[in-house]
Amino acid sequence: MYFQRGSFPALGGDLYHKNECREINWNAEGISYSDPRTMETEHQVQRLIDLQNIANNLPDAFTNYKGVVKSFYPARNVPERVEVPNKTTQIIPLGSKRGRGNSKVQDKKQKKVVNEDQLSVDVNHLVTNQYLLERFDLIPSPVMRINTEAGTSEGPRSIVLGNHDDLLRVDEIAINYIGTGESYDRNATTVDIFFSEQIAETLQSDPDPKSMVECKKRSDWNKWKDAIETEIASLTKREVFSAVLPTPPGVHPVGYKWVFVRKRNENNEVVRYKARLVAQGFTQRPGVDFNETYSPVMSGITFRYLISLAVQNRLSMQLMDVVTAYLYGSLDSKIYMKVPDGISIPNPEANRNMFCVKLQKSLYGLKQSGRMWYNRLSEFLKHKGYTNNDDCPCVFIKKSVTGFCIVSVYVDDINIIGNEHDINEARHHLKAEFEMKDLGQTKFCLGLQLEHFSSGIFVYQATYIQKMLEKFNMDKAYPCKTPMVVRSLEVEKDPFRPREEGEKILGPELPYLSAIGALMYLANSTRPDIAFAVNLLARHSAAPTKRHWVGVKTLFRYLNGTRDLGLFYRKNQDQNLLGYTDAGYLSDPHNGKSQTGFVFLNGGTAISWKSSKQTLVSTSTNHSEIIALYEASRECVWLRRMVDHILKSCGIGALDAPTIIFEDNAACVVQMESGYIKSNLTKHITPKLFYPHELQKNGEIEILQTKSCDNLADLFTKSLPYSTFHKCIEGIGMVRLRDLQKSGGVSLDT
Repeated sequence: MYFQRGSFPALGGDLYHKNECREINWNAEGISYSDPRTMETEHQVQRLIDLQNIANNLPDAFTNYKGVVKSFYPARNVPERVEVPNKTTQIIPLGSKRGRGNSKVQDKKQKKVVNEDQLSVDVNHLVTNQYLLERFDLIPSPVMRINTEAGTSEGPRSIVLGNHDDLLRVDEIAINYIGTGESYDRNATTVDIFFSEQIAETLQSDPDPKSMVECKKRSDWNKWKDAIETEIASLTKREVFSAVLPTPPGVHPVGYKWVFVRKRNENNEVVRYKARLVAQGFTQRPGVDFNETYSPVMSGITFRYLISLAVQNRLSMQLMDVVTAYLYGSLDSKIYMKVPDGISIPNPEANRNMFCVKLQKSLYGLKQSGRMWYNRLSEFLKHKGYTNNDDCPCVFIKKSVTGFCIVSVYVDDINIIGNEHDINEARHHLKAEFEMKDLGQTKFCLGLQLEHFSSGIFVYQATYIQKMLEKFNMDKAYPCKTPMVVRSLEVEKDPFRPREEGEKILGPELPYLSAIGALMYLANSTRPDIAFAVNLLARHSAAPTKRHWVGVKTLFRYLNGTRDLGLFYRKNQDQNLLGYTDAGYLSDPHNGKSQTGFVFLNGGTAISWKSSKQTLVSTSTNHSEIIALYEASRECVWLRRMVDHILKSCGIGALDAPTIIFEDNAACVVQMESGYIKSNLTKHITPKLFYPHELQKNGEIEILQTKSCDNLADLFTKSLPYSTFHKCIEGIGMVRLRDLQKSGGVSLDT
């Protein structure tokens, strides 16, 4: 038990009273009669001791310091205690908290010396500038020592006794570490498409302000001020929230935050300053403040197919933006919000936290806002005669006398595809219902740049690549021809092998995770040529080494030389789907896993692709090819449903013919024709992997054999020499913008 020196000077706080310092025997007779509160205090002390004994017996998993906060028990907020042998107390001075000297107040006759063989303290657990009191009697001792300097901790401890998760963290700095101080735990971070989108948003060299205070310090404050006033006027006009009112009893208003964004065009030029008031939806309670939150968005695969469809049918593409889209949604529950800055309260001298506003419409930041907006827009479009289905819920189609019109929705970005008459009609309907901004011909959407030529549409991301290379200081690197070096057949010489024992892990100053996230966003959007290299490097995100960082820089060098490489969707091409699939046997020999790769073309250009490590251990090349074909057939089923729905809704045909999938393994092709047959060679293969046989039997797909040198899916399963690599990227419809401009936009087929 500890006491404050100011309150108990006789217990060691005052040098004049050091003769009065003595041991306290809590079992002394008559102590309960010296003070009416002594008995109650004794019970509290005993309760604390019992709780401490229980805590000492808990496993380490229950003593994680991250969940410890400052306690309302004063005794809990003193320095930590570690255990020493029973019935022994030892004070280890490690420096006074405020620089004061240690008080020597105990009588020499009363001091107890602890033998060296009795004391066992791990020096790694000693914290400077603190006192660690060691106490180890599992059974409360009748004799207790008084700490001569008991202080109150100012916050949770950074180090506690025993092993904890911090020792297992492997942090690295984020690319915006200087501005935000953000870092990532390599062991806990999941590198997926969501992480890659997050990294893509942070690549801006001139970041947007994070708060109102930061805005006021900038040279462009007047523009931000105008944006804020515009946002408040828009909220008031749409009656998003009620007048300021006193907070009702039992109501916990959600917070708010100002978000500042500069809208940019395809050349990364600022075209508009935008300020948005958002609610802090993380304070909402499920079942009370919201129920359903799911809201669909259009996938990149669907968008690429719509571009191909527009090119083949010589249709126009127009882009529109909904101004404050979420404000059009209606709420399905009562939600109160704190009074935002810029809105006055009835009593200026009162506390603003005593007042709130009631939200009457959906607001950005609420968990259900996206769903409410989608429902509002969907109901309006269906009322105007548009239809959609579950396979592509964000694609609305309407047939007309002059043709058809397609409205594709990605939150508040709306692409309209059709002839001039149908597009004008759709724009008129949308402008009559919502406040819209007409952005003209689609040139920059969802982070993709679109160049319109007489022979087709070119999709690329040169601006994004430039920002990424500048962020990682690779914009002046010497370019290379391929995204990765050719891998060695010897496992020990493979530069992409996992970290070996004793090999040094990259330090936190190298943002490996951020680099992988930025590259993954690019590989999923317009650069299938780097998909295999990114997938290979992403496997080592938890323990990257210098070898892997060299592989990342090789990718950057390749991108520096191919910034204008992209997908060119040509006119006058076959509109049927065409697929290629391949497997890289033992692509990961250390874990016995193979690689799956496939690509689907429409009009001779890729719209869907994948490169990933298989989750099953394959026992042969044939086994790995069956797994890859199974994955490709699953993707094909969804693609066929999506394409068939769009074609039928537009009235331009149907997908009746089977989709051809090319496979270079002869045994796999034969097995898919005959189906699963139990034998000594195939009995270990799961029958579900023969799902392509059922699809082929039903006439949905047709599996044909091709030569390995003609299999375009090789690009997604192995590292290739330049000649083969260049042949594959040309085969999936990738060209360079400079070549298109030189040829005047005509087809570059060789």
